[in-house]
Amino acid sequence: MSIRVTVWGENVHEHSNELVKNMYPEGMHSCIASALDEDPEISSRTATLQEDEHGLTEEVLKETDVLTWWGHAAHNQVEDRIVDRVQERVLEGMGLIVLHSAHFSKIFRRLMGTTCSLIWREAGEMERVWVCNPGHPITNGLNRFFEIPQSEMYGEPFQVPSAEEIIFSSWFQGGETFRSGLVYRRGNGKIFYFSPGHETYPIYYQKEIRMILRNAVKWARPEEKLWMDNYSSKPSEPIEKIVERGPKLHENGSEGFR
Repeated sequence: MSIRVTVWGENVHEHSNELVKNMYPEGMHSCIASALDEDPEISSRTATLQEDEHGLTEEVLKETDVLTWWGHAAHNQVEDRIVDRVQERVLEGMGLIVLHSAHFSKIFRRLMGTTCSLIWREAGEMERVWVCNPGHPITNGLNRFFEIPQSEMYGEPFQVPSAEEIIFSSWFQGGETFRSGLVYRRGNGKIFYFSPGHETYPIYYQKEIRMILRNAVKWARPEEKLWMDNYSSKPSEPIEKIVERGPKLHENGSEGFR
């Protein structure tokens, strides 16, 4: 069975900026989806901010193994109820791939619990991306490093929690370095943050980037054993016989707070 991927795109710059419109005439989300569809094991669909429920209905997310997320200019336009829905699916086991400026997206900041801020510079400088762990499946098929001819500089400090592992580290022509590929787990869901992907440069056409996206989808797919929310509103029955002692907040048979 193929890995079902939903490619979510903000789809704002493609309509408001001529540079981006010319670079990605069918939208960045379509370009990313085309990269994934080069692998017969992956089946992608797209969703955008402008659609009803941002294209992320409960039915769509239920049929999504991995969600990719690119956003920049309209983070605050994403409805909180949709963020709640995505977070719930990540905790259940859906993979999440967060791209470039989506470090400031509502869903990523919520899952990280930090500001996710960084420093940046848009100067079209070269970015050299180093592979930190050649044994990790996201790096399959890559050499020790590759170069992006034109990129936006992202620099430290990057205000995110310590990652489970640093997959990529980037050096920029201006001298800065950045943890450009990080993996996390939240609940049963795997999360990959990957920083290259500025909208005015042809980064998502580059073969190494497209390979990384496909590898990341395969890594982030749900595992067979899913973690589920086992919260119960009623108190648990003891395994062994006990004698209740001391005062109680809850009356017998009452439900707990949540």
